[in-house]
Amino acid sequence: MENKFLPICKQDMIDRGWDELDFVLVTGDAYVDHHSFGTAIISRVLEDAGYKVGIIAQPNWKTTDDFMKLGRPRLGFLVNSGNMDSMVNHYSVSKKQREKDLYSPGGKMGCRPDRAVIVYCNRIREAYKDIPIAIGGIEASLRRFAHYDYWSDKMRKSILIDSGADLLIYGMSEKQIIEVADALNNGFDPKYIRHINGTCYMADSLDEIYEDYVLLPSYKEICEDKAKHAKSFKLQHDEQDPYRGKAIVEPYGNKFLVQNKPEKPLNREELDAVYALPYQKTYHPIYKEMGGIPAIEEVKFSVVSSRGCFGSCSFCAITFHQGRAVQSRSHESIVDEAKYITTLPDFKGYIHDVGGPTANFRQEACKKQITKGACKNKQCLHPEPCKNLTVDHTDFIDLLRKVRSIPNVKKVFVRSGIRYDYVMADKDNKFLRELVKHHVSGQLKVAPEHIAEEVLDYMQKPAGNTYDRFRQKFFAINEQLGMNQYLIPYLMSSHPGSTLNSAIELAEYLRDTHYQPEQVQDFYPTPGTLSTVMFYTGLDPLTMKPVYVPKSKTEKAMQRALLQYRAPRNYDLVQNALVEAGREDLIGFGARCLIKPRDERGYGNRPSNSRSNGQKNANGRNTKSNNNSSKGNNKQQDSRNSKGSFKQDSKASRSSNTKRKKR
Repeated sequence: MENKFLPICKQDMIDRGWDELDFVLVTGDAYVDHHSFGTAIISRVLEDAGYKVGIIAQPNWKTTDDFMKLGRPRLGFLVNSGNMDSMVNHYSVSKKQREKDLYSPGGKMGCRPDRAVIVYCNRIREAYKDIPIAIGGIEASLRRFAHYDYWSDKMRKSILIDSGADLLIYGMSEKQIIEVADALNNGFDPKYIRHINGTCYMADSLDEIYEDYVLLPSYKEICEDKAKHAKSFKLQHDEQDPYRGKAIVEPYGNKFLVQNKPEKPLNREELDAVYALPYQKTYHPIYKEMGGIPAIEEVKFSVVSSRGCFGSCSFCAITFHQGRAVQSRSHESIVDEAKYITTLPDFKGYIHDVGGPTANFRQEACKKQITKGACKNKQCLHPEPCKNLTVDHTDFIDLLRKVRSIPNVKKVFVRSGIRYDYVMADKDNKFLRELVKHHVSGQLKVAPEHIAEEVLDYMQKPAGNTYDRFRQKFFAINEQLGMNQYLIPYLMSSHPGSTLNSAIELAEYLRDTHYQPEQVQDFYPTPGTLSTVMFYTGLDPLTMKPVYVPKSKTEKAMQRALLQYRAPRNYDLVQNALVEAGREDLIGFGARCLIKPRDERGYGNRPSNSRSNGQKNANGRNTKSNNNSSKGNNKQQDSRNSKGSFKQDSKASRSSNTKRKKR
């Protein structure tokens, strides 16, 4: 049978009648030919442009042998770490090694090195010396400037310098990769490929830069002065727009890193064309005996509807990588893919997701953004929705109706998460009603992250009462429809700006709403985010004002424990936190207390109003949830399997809000 995957060995090249490849793409992931994997997209885009591409997936990095198995490519090597930064892939927020790698055969750990892009480039240089190398993907994109590295707890240089590559391609890269390929094919020396948007290169002097640019503080300066690093990030943040942005220059002694302004996003026709390429929609057959690639299970029966996000949460890297401009596929493109999914032998009638970074974003934030770009010093949804924001769910409603009307489709879920403040900005309940009635799999995932106003402000998330109003509306619609569905709120502890008092406020909110999360995500400082700069510098780059940052293991443990204050294992931490914060009023037997005093045996008891997941609430409704895990994405955080669920009637919700207002 014909092998429709791209070549991974010499025999595959022979079978295609190829003596030589134009490009060899080296990746830290196993080879999965599905458009949810960056390696598949870039290799197929190049193939569609007429280039011969081979894949070296998860090579043995301890020798050069694997890097040479496809021979010397005619034009060069392309390198990425895979769908995740290799350090995030390997380590939890506590810097402990993870047990599984979902992008490796059978979930096996150890199939890629730490800092994979750098290691792979070093081995390629050993094997082929001066061959052109371009780096890309999430690891290169988010580390394109000097950045704080959480795992080594220090500033690192741009990955372009540390890797020794010739060119860095950032963002989603479909347009840039073809321009780079064409330039190399036309005989350009890689050091002279300096004209392509969405790329970074090294210059020997400022005189070599022939366009307007913003000059950042030097690497030496930001290593010596955290305030200069914060200012540097603000400058980077301001210029990440393909329409109004300028080139950015970062000095390194007598060398200069130059970031050309971002490439313009793909239009709908271009995006459709990318998703229509001949992907095999699964992992390479060589992995079958090894247990397959677990990551495919998250996307196998899902459809990518859009990319980009104008939500701009401070802790999320999507805007730095994909941009603020939302791009979406046509209904025809999505319906065609959904029809294909129904032909898969193990399809059971359920489309698991139709979404993207934010499922209910299907168009640009406003008309201005289409031609003039995103506003420089203003967000679309924070601190409240912009008056120019286009709030319209009509297109998404129509799309979901079309997908669920496909023969053999029983149900279409929206699991990638919705932006609830955007829903609340809608003038009617048509979308939310449609969502609740047809597209919730018993549980709807939303991300309030916190409830304390000061923390939400640093997160650039909507105020807590917005989530309260959404929650009430969600349950009211469920009641009207005679349905009994749940909300799964993602919560984050220890984000910059969060004090013990902030965590206690959130614990009290959980008490009042009778919700106990089974898992809580500690803030994870990853490259390319505003929150990470706050974590490292103790300053908000947007205002240059000091930010409180919880860093000690003890305080982080206490903040996390407060969000799960009912768990007996957390009693000591919760008690210590309440005493330290001067909130002993929450230790006692009253209805508002979080924990009881210790008894004569020295053990704490659960408060009388606590309930384990699965017990009934005051209205006799069972609060036990289905244990569905969260869908993976490119947000560069630990996946959070929030298994706890919550169901409460509107009367209880109103009571909760009244208590919060009184406080």
